Amino acid sequence: MIASAMVLKELEGLSDRQAADALRLNIAWKVATGMALNDPGLHYTVFTYWRTRINNSVQPDRIKDAVKQVVDQTGILKGKKRRALDSTLLEDAVATQDTVTQLVSAIRKVRKLIVKAAGVEVTAHDYDASGKPVCAWDDPEAKQALVTGLVNDALRIIQAVDGEELNQPQADAVGLLALVAGQDVEPGEGEGTWRIVRGVAPDRTISTVDPESRHMHKSRSSYRDGYKANVAVEPDTGIITDASLTAANVADGPAGVELLNQEEPGLTVLADSAYGSGQVRADLEAAQHTAVIKPLPLTMAVPGGYTRDDFKIDHQAKRATCPAGYTVNINAKGRASFQKHCRGCPLVDRCTTSKRGQVLVISQHDEHLVKARKQWIDPAVVAEYRQHRPMVERSISWLVANNHRRVRYRGIKRNQFGLQLRVAALNLRRLVNLGLDHNGSWILPE
Repeated sequence: MIASAMVLKELEGLSDRQAADALRLNIAWKVATGMALNDPGLHYTVFTYWRTRINNSVQPDRIKDAVKQVVDQTGILKGKKRRALDSTLLEDAVATQDTVTQLVSAIRKVRKLIVKAAGVEVTAHDYDASGKPVCAWDDPEAKQALVTGLVNDALRIIQAVDGEELNQPQADAVGLLALVAGQDVEPGEGEGTWRIVRGVAPDRTISTVDPESRHMHKSRSSYRDGYKANVAVEPDTGIITDASLTAANVADGPAGVELLNQEEPGLTVLADSAYGSGQVRADLEAAQHTAVIKPLPLTMAVPGGYTRDDFKIDHQAKRATCPAGYTVNINAKGRASFQKHCRGCPLVDRCTTSKRGQVLVISQHDEHLVKARKQWIDPAVVAEYRQHRPMVERSISWLVANNHRRVRYRGIKRNQFGLQLRVAALNLRRLVNLGLDHNGSWILPE
């Protein structure tokens, strides 16, 4: 009954309180979950209890697996050899914290959990008080003095608890304090002073409340915070065959390949250029799948000049030939140096902007990338891509509808469970729309 209620809750995008009200008042919910019409329902905290219990069990995916059994019984995926991959950002459930807020929060938590840490003399802020420290925020010197004080307080606390026997929550709190005390600051000009680093660390923790949430850049000037939902979809039916949740800054390609780990060989995999790296193509080939993936665009060192494809590469002989006809060896690091031939070459101005001459770098998976660019010239390949890939974008629009663009919980594990419930609900709805029926087993009309 609770499993059915949890699927309905994710399907309609309800909070725990709203779902509890629906179980008490909505006849359709009572019928779907097998409850009597006069059943008073349950307290909303029961959803929290069961989420935790199932997610910490040896079968956290049991609801998704039950729906997968229904899909398998219908035979809807039989003979379907295409899978479309894509991802979308899911916004986190907490506010992004700046450096000062993270330091205060992390120090406060360690002092709360560890008695010895609470006894350390601190000077930058009253950590028992709520809110941010008092500071003239528009005064750079005052702001640096505050950052210096907070970092030094953090270092004194970390030093005080060094060597102490800590339980897991205490150790995690100290580790997080050490992380936030070092990721955004660097030594200042004076001894014992600290200042905020210009720029953003590649894997920066953006919140002490949800340490697994991350930045994701949509462009150079635009970024969002949270997680990334990765999905694999069978494009003819719209059935989501697998889904996973990662931090927002995790690359699409490897996450997408993992979604196909339980599939039989022989798939045609459709995806955009975010999945177009040589490593992803090599992994798909190793798994005996065919990649129909939009290739990454080539860059030109000189506008209107030559690209990588104007050079002839013999990968077996490890030799490269430039547009002017000069041939050189490719060294162990994948570098082919034409510098001695560039002097006086009439084509050099179309080849490189370097005064020393052209040095071509051949990547480890260059053969796969060249093959992909040649494949994309074939109109039949492009037509297949344009016909079948759009379904994954439609599936993602279903995935984030009804307030599901923002995750409800903190951390990857909890939100992964929520994503799997959402996928199970969408697959059931898709089956119902296609005519799902039961006659000893689950069937679809022929």
